[in-house]
Amino acid sequence: MKKEEKYAALLPQVKSLCEGETDTIAKMANVSALLHSEFGFWWTGFYRVINNELLLGPFQGPIACVHIAYGRGVCGTAWKERRTMVVPDVEQFPGHIACSSESRSEIVVPVFKENEVIAVLDIDSRDLATFDDIDRRYLEEAVKYIP
Repeated sequence: MKKEEKYAALLPQVKSLCEGETDTIAKMANVSALLHSEFGFWWTGFYRVINNELLLGPFQGPIACVHIAYGRGVCGTAWKERRTMVVPDVEQFPGHIACSSESRSEIVVPVFKENEVIAVLDIDSRDLATFDDIDRRYLEEAVKYIP
């Protein structure tokens, strides 16, 4: 199955997991598990905006950085710029935070509630240039079910 077909099949599952659930952390946990198991990414998870920083939330994969400052690294930049960041080679991203030396490419998608960023979805791959506009479009749609 092609990537776009996988995402198209996944969105109704994301909606089903999140509909009726009021706990944001529970939704983040299930969405990160679903994405991680379906695509086999290196790291899949959320950072929540808490006390003016990003704090590690539910995730799948190896241990991770716990605190990320506003505007720092790919996650902090996505939060600050309020837009999805697709990074084909993390070594080329100024100020990249290397939580794992095995991460080679990354996508970070802001989660909005009432026009404010409340979290970011962060996905890392062991391969270069894993993420593209297909990932961006579908992941931006998926995170709309989180808040």
